[in-house]
Amino acid sequence: MLTRRAKSTSLLLILVAGALGVLSSTQTWLIVARADGGEVLDVAGNAALPVLAPLSLTALALGAALALVGPVMRRIIAGIAVVVGGLLLVLTARVLLLQPLDAVGPALTKVTGLAGDAALKGLVDGITVTAWPWVALASWLLLLAGGALALFTAGRWRSGGRRYRTTPVPHEGPVDAVESWDELSRGTDPTR
Repeated sequence: MLTRRAKSTSLLLILVAGALGVLSSTQTWLIVARADGGEVLDVAGNAALPVLAPLSLTALALGAALALVGPVMRRIIAGIAVVVGGLLLVLTARVLLLQPLDAVGPALTKVTGLAGDAALKGLVDGITVTAWPWVALASWLLLLAGGALALFTAGRWRSGGRRYRTTPVPHEGPVDAVESWDELSRGTDPTR
C-alpha cells in the first residue's frame, strides 16, 4: 500500500510541477518601469527564462514515461527529474531574487531597439516581481520532491500486468486463443 501511494504521489508531484511550469511560462513574471518615460513593460516567464517552457514540458514527459517503464529506467528518469527540477530551481531563483538585466533585456530590446547591457541598464528604472515566479519556484520544489520520492521507491513499484511482459510466462493446462497469439508474436509455435 505504501509503495502504491509513493508511486501515485511521485507521479502526481512531477505532473503538477510540469503543468504549473507550462502555465507560468505564459504569465507575467516581471514588470519593468522605464527611466525614459516609456510604457511599463510586462515580461512573461518564457521571455525572462527561455528554458522554462521546454523544461516544463520535459517534466510532463518524464512523469508520463515514469508511469510506463521498468525499474531501471524508472530510476534513470527519476534522476533526470531531480536534475531538471534543481536546474529550474536555480534559474528561477536567480530571476526572482537577483532580477538580472538579461531576464528583461530581450523584451526591452524588442520594444526600444536598443541592445547591450550599458544601453539597457540606463532604460530600467525598476523591476517588480509578480507572484508567478514564486509559483514556478514552488512547482520546482514539487518536481524535486516527486523525483526524489520516485528515485528512492521506484524499485518497489509494481510492474505492469501480463500484457506488458516481454518474457514468456510458463503456463499449465490448455492454451487459450490469446496465449496462442502471444506465442506466435514471440516467434514460437504454440502447437508444439
